Amino acid sequence: MRQIAALPYATADDGSMRILLITSRETRRWVIPKGNRIKGMASHRAAELEAYEEAGIHGIACPAPLGRYRYDKRRRKGGSREATVEVFPLAVTGQLSQWPEQGQRELRWFPVAEAAKAVDEPDLQTIIAAFREPPRDPGLFIRMLLRVKEWQSERTGMLRWFHALMPKQGRFFEQFEDHAATLVAGADALAKLLKGGPDMDAHIQEISAREHEADDIIREVLQDVRRIFVTPFDRSAITGLIGVMDDAIDQMNQTAKAIALFEVKDFAPQMQDMSALIVECARITAEAMPLLRSLSLNSVRLHDLTERLVKLEGHADILHEAGLKALYNQARQGNPMDFVVGNEIYAHLEKVTDRFEDVANEISGLVIDHA
Repeated sequence: MRQIAALPYATADDGSMRILLITSRETRRWVIPKGNRIKGMASHRAAELEAYEEAGIHGIACPAPLGRYRYDKRRRKGGSREATVEVFPLAVTGQLSQWPEQGQRELRWFPVAEAAKAVDEPDLQTIIAAFREPPRDPGLFIRMLLRVKEWQSERTGMLRWFHALMPKQGRFFEQFEDHAATLVAGADALAKLLKGGPDMDAHIQEISAREHEADDIIREVLQDVRRIFVTPFDRSAITGLIGVMDDAIDQMNQTAKAIALFEVKDFAPQMQDMSALIVECARITAEAMPLLRSLSLNSVRLHDLTERLVKLEGHADILHEAGLKALYNQARQGNPMDFVVGNEIYAHLEKVTDRFEDVANEISGLVIDHA
């Protein structure tokens, strides 16, 4: 038996990530919104529908699943049957006041680690635990290791004196993380934009504002690269990473500009799915940035994150090809200009995902060189 599920997540006021769990109707154990696949509907769309019916939430479901887990589904006539559930991340954008199964379940937002412990299925525990928020402060063990490393590098008096004369290492890590935050905000606004509706102009302005913030950050990085004597990585690696990150937000802005220029109001499902992939790419990038502070300790996790970024880009290529084919077939029966406009939007969306693959490659290079 094959089913689909949504893993709803959102960012709390303090910046930490939260996972929404619900209780099952019969056993009252903590689960995620799930249900049977729907014929003729994409799996991630069906997961969105389950999240609405069971939890009253709506959001942006990534079409690329996080993984699968198994559980024994009880039959009404007795006995059980093994079910395999495909899990899709769902960036929650709103909570409704009324929904079909309201009052039948309890809803609760959990920190990521607590959500993983709350569910019973081992595979689902692994999926949720791997869905980690960006670390904001290194743990005591990591701080001790970094301090030992610093002490070893400055163990002679002459070297300590020399380090004191040199400029500090700058704010490169903070700048990477700040830039990643603009990617997350820009991606969220882009996905909302491609859903259409009355707030499209506000979403376009949001993307433009985030792109300007990103420009300010990359200027600071380039200035620091020129003036700082000691850098945590090679200068070319620093400029390469921040450069491809900036290209990603630039392409988001170019997408929004094209939509505004051609006054597009309705968007194909493939376009919306590509924007959902971009949301997931931005989330992964934001998680990866703080891990760069200690490449050796975080090399395995960084490998997992970059591998998923590459897979997401491959999924975007498939959506891009399918979308262009459908667009061409529609244009043959209607206005050829629709293909020109749609192709422009598809091209920018594909370039966004390409840039996130470049981010993955830059991070992989850092791990190889320094871990």
